Amino acid sequence: MSTETIVNPNISGNTASKRESWIVVVYDNDHNSFDEVMMILMVATKCNFEEAQMETWEVHNLGKSVVHHGSQDECERVAIVIRQIGIKVEVLSE
Repeated sequence: MSTETIVNPNISGNTASKRESWIVVVYDNDHNSFDEVMMILMVATKCNFEEAQMETWEVHNLGKSVVHHGSQDECERVAIVIRQIGIKVEVLSE
């Protein structure tokens, strides 16, 4: 009979071994139209029309929306694209 060692994934909550998780938050303003925000979200995040519409609705009606999740580098790239049309954007660690 052979013995086998099973290595369990880290479930203790040790953040050092967790994958980095970042978000992009977009804020409402009085300068960009609904359509402009939808279009830049589709370009920046490569989301579909329905997702862009939902996120833009959240920005407009709730004042902000999390529009992307990913690595820090990926979120920074998304934010740079969105900022091109003058929207306030934050990249935050989750």
